[in-house]
Amino acid sequence: MGLEFELKYRADAGALERIAAAFPGEYAVIPMTTSYFDTPEGALSQRHWTLRHRMEGDRHVCTLKTPAESMGRGEWECECADIETALPVLAKLSGLGELTELAENGIIQTCGARFTRKALLIPIGESTAELALDQGVLLNGSRELSFCEAEVELKSGSRAEILAFGQLFAAKFGLTPEPKSKYARARALGKE
Repeated sequence: MGLEFELKYRADAGALERIAAAFPGEYAVIPMTTSYFDTPEGALSQRHWTLRHRMEGDRHVCTLKTPAESMGRGEWECECADIETALPVLAKLSGLGELTELAENGIIQTCGARFTRKALLIPIGESTAELALDQGVLLNGSRELSFCEAEVELKSGSRAEILAFGQLFAAKFGLTPEPKSKYARARALGKE
């Protein structure tokens, strides 16, 4: 199982600048355009699954995320130009054959996001994390919501080290934990 463990924090542009200055390095600057998908009946969101296609610069990445039994989320991805072609690949990677069955009657784009990510690998004790500074807009129909956030994603090592770092990180930069994913916030725009 692919497992994602990340800490996500609300920020503003000034906080992102202060964070970047405090963690100097050669950041990868990646324009990202994300489209989220579900069945017309909402079968994926009912299971708390996230299905997305993301352009990361020139790279197409399709991803399936699911709840995990412990902290974090199940996450599987493949490089594929469109989400429908990626479905059987993601079903195989995840072991969730149900994915292709649920999508038999089609999938639709539900919402999206467009943002720029500045990313840098940082050491945290014996662990390594990706520090991602994201700024852009969440999209749903004609509605848009600007956002800024900082993410710390475990790449190798200990969750405990990342959690301890996260507490100090949030306090130092005056950040508030963001419990909702970009997907959840973009979906909510359609309900306002």
